Amino acid sequence: MSFGFLGIQFGFALQNANVSRIFETLGAKIENIPILWVAAPLTGLIVQPIIGHMSDNTWNRFGRRRPYFLAGAILASCGLFIMPNSPALWVAAGMLWMMDASINISMEPFRAFVGDMLPGDQRTSGFAMQSFFIGLGAVIASALPYMLTN
Repeated sequence: MSFGFLGIQFGFALQNANVSRIFETLGAKIENIPILWVAAPLTGLIVQPIIGHMSDNTWNRFGRRRPYFLAGAILASCGLFIMPNSPALWVAAGMLWMMDASINISMEPFRAFVGDMLPGDQRTSGFAMQSFFIGLGAVIASALPYMLTN
């Protein structure tokens, strides 16, 4: 149930570790990179409450939260493949925006999923497992570029 956070943190960690280099490779000056990064936190600030509200009120044949997991995962995967191969800086900046929004689309319903699925006496353990997978995903994904190139 919390395993999805491993993938979510992979996306965030790969994004955080590599986007600045991609921006520089595409011609961004070092002093302009912070303004390009502003899109990511602002996107999360806007997307998370909207998706949280929508997923609380969604009921269909796939369930309450699962459509958001699927949509976010597909869009984030597309962004992770397109961004490193971006032909221009504006494409890379757009992919950062799309990836961050997509990861947030998956992440917000995942937070509520444990509360939905576990009985009250197991919720603390469920949230602890979420934290474990968040940490594990962040560490592995942050080390992954080094491991793949050496």
